[in-house]
Amino acid sequence: MLSIAEPVPGYHHVTVDNPPLNLFDPDLVAELAGALATWEGDDGVKVVVFDSANPDFFIAHVDLIRSDEFDRTPQPSTGLALWPDVAARLERAPFLTICSIRGRARGVGSEFALAMDVRFASREKAVLCHPEVGFGFLPGGGGSERLALNTGRARALEIIVGAQDFDADTAERYGWINRALPDADLDGFVADLATRVASFDRDAIAAAKATLNSHGGLPDLEWFASTEERFFQLLANPATQQRLARFFQQGMQQAGDFELNLADRIVGTKD
Repeated sequence: MLSIAEPVPGYHHVTVDNPPLNLFDPDLVAELAGALATWEGDDGVKVVVFDSANPDFFIAHVDLIRSDEFDRTPQPSTGLALWPDVAARLERAPFLTICSIRGRARGVGSEFALAMDVRFASREKAVLCHPEVGFGFLPGGGGSERLALNTGRARALEIIVGAQDFDADTAERYGWINRALPDADLDGFVADLATRVASFDRDAIAAAKATLNSHGGLPDLEWFASTEERFFQLLANPATQQRLARFFQQGMQQAGDFELNLADRIVGTKD
């Protein structure tokens, strides 16, 4: 699911490949946790880039069929469940993390991107969305906490409660991502930045990141556990389960029209 290369020393390039939709499932989280543990133990790592093997889906959303399989055991590093723990450790890691978004980054796909230090997206092909309210729950893996720190409260409410798709130019204007770039330029831009960062001193990279983190750049760890608990409570609601069952019948989590146009498909239905 994770293909990892090292184009130059210190620069690790990670491609997510979990066909057909790059769903965020328990196996992917476990692989991320394992990779992160390796990077944390390697003083040579200076920058890690994440992208997708699927041009239509960066990460579609959480695998709702396997939601009860996610490891919710408090981790010793943060006291959080496994995914919130991985996201928090990536934010605090002594290396730069970069997200290169091509295709749909919905729900936890956006949350994954928000856990990265910097985010770039294809102007023509990136789509960002928080559809959770349309499903019957809320962003439970960090989106509720991190989005407003980047966009401000009003825009975060528009994004989360509206549950609409956003193009890369709007996401850039809102502060959701750093830059929207022409699709033909995205890979080269990100590779050039990562290669440049990899040429610098790791202690300086780590110090710069830690200093910015300490000046209000990160959400408090204690915010996450209660949000995740509320997510699972709402997910178990019978009305939510009925809504999801109908969406599965219509093609959710299958390659095709429903997932490509998910933000439109979850509107205007009756329970």
